[in-house]
Amino acid sequence: MAPSYNRRSFLKISSMGLASAYLAGCSVGGGDQRTAEQALRAAFVQPINDLDPHGPSSVDESTLLAGRLIYDTLIRRNGEELEAGVATTWEQSDPNTWVFTLRDDVKFHDGNPLTARDVKASLERVKEAGTAQSALWTSVSSIEAPDEHTLRITTDEPLGTMAVNLTLMFILPADKMDTEGFFRKPIGSGPFRVESFTPSDVLELAAVEHWSGKPKLANVSLPYIPETSSQITALRTGDLGALWPIPPDQLRELEGVDGVRLETVPSYVYYFNWFNCGRPPFDDPRVRRAMWRAVDVAGIVRNLFGAGAEVMTAPIPSTVFGHAEQEAYSYDPDAAKQELAEAGLGDGFRTSVMWFSDTGPLADGLAQAMISDWAKIGVTVEPQSVEKAEWLRRLNAKEFDMDLQTNTVTTGDADFTLGRLYDSKADRMGYSNPDLDSILRQAHEDSDRARRGELYSQACKIIWEDAVGIFPAALISTYGLRDTIDGFEPAPSNQPDLRGVTLTS
Repeated sequence: MAPSYNRRSFLKISSMGLASAYLAGCSVGGGDQRTAEQALRAAFVQPINDLDPHGPSSVDESTLLAGRLIYDTLIRRNGEELEAGVATTWEQSDPNTWVFTLRDDVKFHDGNPLTARDVKASLERVKEAGTAQSALWTSVSSIEAPDEHTLRITTDEPLGTMAVNLTLMFILPADKMDTEGFFRKPIGSGPFRVESFTPSDVLELAAVEHWSGKPKLANVSLPYIPETSSQITALRTGDLGALWPIPPDQLRELEGVDGVRLETVPSYVYYFNWFNCGRPPFDDPRVRRAMWRAVDVAGIVRNLFGAGAEVMTAPIPSTVFGHAEQEAYSYDPDAAKQELAEAGLGDGFRTSVMWFSDTGPLADGLAQAMISDWAKIGVTVEPQSVEKAEWLRRLNAKEFDMDLQTNTVTTGDADFTLGRLYDSKADRMGYSNPDLDSILRQAHEDSDRARRGELYSQACKIIWEDAVGIFPAALISTYGLRDTIDGFEPAPSNQPDLRGVTLTS
């Protein structure tokens, strides 16, 4: 069952834009011929480093963006719903067994048919890869392909997230996916084939006849432009057709620009500030709540991000299935001081917060604003802006007091974040709650959407009230588009479907 978004409609803003990827296009000829030969240039804020959808970059937004265009999945997302991809139907024959019937008209870009054997090999590969996606498949005990168009997946325990997880499981040709150099110019069965690829530079794609219909574009170019100022300039001049997501502090650069429109959508990306709940004084929930009440979250989000973010109302964004709105922590420094006094810290204390600057837009400003507010209640916080590799090492070793970062709910389902990060066995920030563990386990196993929603509502409440972290801002993805772009739909995942995009003169 598919997640539903609380905010579905797009906000269209004339003469403004927000993005870190851009899209440019040109057309040749006229009439139907012109449409068939359209070419589109697009750039994302992050470089595309790897086209292996099962490898170390498997949940990176840039790899997923490319994967959606090059490869197919059994099930795919269409707005709020999950719909058939390569699989035409699926069912649970028993709580631990899922059976999928595959289309018989899917071909890889080299002309070979896609069969259940390819799906089996792909799922086995991602399961054994030892990556973030592999964690989604730990309960899978067997994968069978009794014939070319039937796949049977058996799990050790019920897996209610099977369908949504499969929207990330890209299908590769079984006989070729492990050959040397395959991912320099990989073969998929998606709507575009790879023409050429230079990591961290440019990915060139060409449209193919696809079982869902041939894309209206003939070519797509996805270059990487590292400097935001250069991205903005390219969009302003028309060298690029689109840019997303534009950093909030760059919006003014697009105000009043002729030929540019902005379309925004609440995204799956959000900021949290975790407390190391296994390390004093943050092992005391009174201290964690006091730290939250000491921060003027609404004011910081409004003044720092403007239209580029919204205040969080749960430990996951409102776009994610399982979101349940919670009562806001009011900004109350006096109450925060009182709570610290009750915890035996009436004179304040010293601590630290770590982050890396490239974690998300305005990360430095967000950290400094919170540090300033904490100082007002007698808490001195040392800022620790570190290199990403060191940040990751310390995060995994739990060598931090507080950790500020962005996170992406990649599947659009609460299980990917709540179930993966807050279960006691994960031990990501020293927090343990047996009641929460039980709720998350039930939600992970149950395939009934309504029941899962109820369970995640309970989970949101526990995490929020225990103040495992501060959840300040959910980012808004703003796509800057030239007026020549039609049929482009912003995606909360930052992975837009380009099959229906056209360009006008």
